[in-house]
Amino acid sequence: MHINATLINLYHVCKRECWLHANGITMEHTSDTVYDGKLLHEISYPGRAQKHTEITLSATYNKIELYGKIDFYDAFHKVIHETKRGNKVEAAHHWQVKFYLWLLQLNGIEDAYAILEYPLLRQTEKVELQPEDVLHLEKSVVEISKLKEQENCPSVINAKICKSCSYYELCYISEE
Repeated sequence: MHINATLINLYHVCKRECWLHANGITMEHTSDTVYDGKLLHEISYPGRAQKHTEITLSATYNKIELYGKIDFYDAFHKVIHETKRGNKVEAAHHWQVKFYLWLLQLNGIEDAYAILEYPLLRQTEKVELQPEDVLHLEKSVVEISKLKEQENCPSVINAKICKSCSYYELCYISEE
């Protein structure tokens, strides 16, 4: 089983969305919010692609394959730049970049850090990986692996964030 940064992010927002995505049910292609986020990512820092590289990392933890694609990595300064549309699920963003930092660490790259960038809010935030974060990530990847193997999809969470989710219609369809 592969676990990627997207699953780490989703796991920290909604177990149902994580299960759906892990089992190949993706709805992002129908979401204007996702499209806006991708467009923002492309236009916010136009010169970045020339300065930083895209890297793909993999590692194995507890027989679970881990995978991450970092769009903008400054190898000289060991800095990941991650652009996000908004900070409604800021904790999930933190865990996503901490997952990237853990992957770097598992590949022998120490002392890296991440910058979360919210261009629409004109905010940035430095994120570092702490030893307790690694323990949380180790636990999370095992739990995601178990979650993916569950026969039934977890229940809806009925949270405010659901209304802007690309899975909203799927989750809240009613059989009348």
